[in-house]
Amino acid sequence: MLVSGRSRLLTALPQTQKWPFQPSRDMRLVQFQAPHLVGPHLGLETGNGGGVINLNAFDPTLPKTMTQFLEQGEATLSVARRALAAQLPVLPRSEVTFLAPVTRPDKVVCVGMNYVDHCKELNMPVPKEPIIFSKFASSIVGAYDEVVLPPESQEVDWEVELAVVIGKKGKHIKATDAMAHVAGFTVAHDVSARDWLTRRNGKQWLLGKTFDTFCPLGPALVTKDSVADPHNLKICCRVNGEVVQSSNTNQMVFKTEELIAWVSQFVTFYPGDVILTGTPPGVGVFRKPPVFLKKGDEVQCEIEELGVIINKVV
Repeated sequence: MLVSGRSRLLTALPQTQKWPFQPSRDMRLVQFQAPHLVGPHLGLETGNGGGVINLNAFDPTLPKTMTQFLEQGEATLSVARRALAAQLPVLPRSEVTFLAPVTRPDKVVCVGMNYVDHCKELNMPVPKEPIIFSKFASSIVGAYDEVVLPPESQEVDWEVELAVVIGKKGKHIKATDAMAHVAGFTVAHDVSARDWLTRRNGKQWLLGKTFDTFCPLGPALVTKDSVADPHNLKICCRVNGEVVQSSNTNQMVFKTEELIAWVSQFVTFYPGDVILTGTPPGVGVFRKPPVFLKKGDEVQCEIEELGVIINKVV
């Protein structure tokens, strides 16, 4: 049975969790709203699936958007660390609305065919260079927001992905220096309109990837020092409770460092930029017969240590 309604989604979250909750000392940055607050605020999620500490209440001089927070670097991160160590009031999860951890980034960079097991599924050779495309930032929605099926597509598909969030500006970044430019990681759902990817728009991928609501992110930006190894995390996607994708980020062809070095040859990275690092096997289009998302479906994308995002299809 499908879970419906935002409050029930959030109530159901701990039951859907497959891996142990992380200690609350991990830094899990969020953007959120609450009925008693004006506009978006920055917060700390108190462990995977926990409540939220209001960082702007702890220090009113902090910016209220993640991009501005990341632009200030160590100065703002040190405030967040102090807040994490203090005994501060926690807003119950049921009382807050989670926004995407990053909204309106300068760019959303995507990587195609970046899992060895996904290449096997496609019966395609492993790429020798990263395959890069993009989504518009307007496609970003929050961890528990709805995915809207566009009337222009009849073949909307799921893709769970590890997302990298940039924390420091850079161009021509060496792979050995790349992690210094990373703020952290989050869960992404790279929703994809297969008909627009394979048969329309000259087979250019952009339009099929960038309909409104086609990039749910969240629930938190987990800082890189809070993730043991981003390239050894269980990653899975469930549709209506059925596991459809299940793999590990150790299957990635090009790791975070290589992707940043490659893409930064062409563009400057800015704080808040998002990199979607590719999807494992199990997407709907390659099932026999193909399966696509329909109204009423619920998609859960989950990555070990990072959390789970739950999106109802409408």
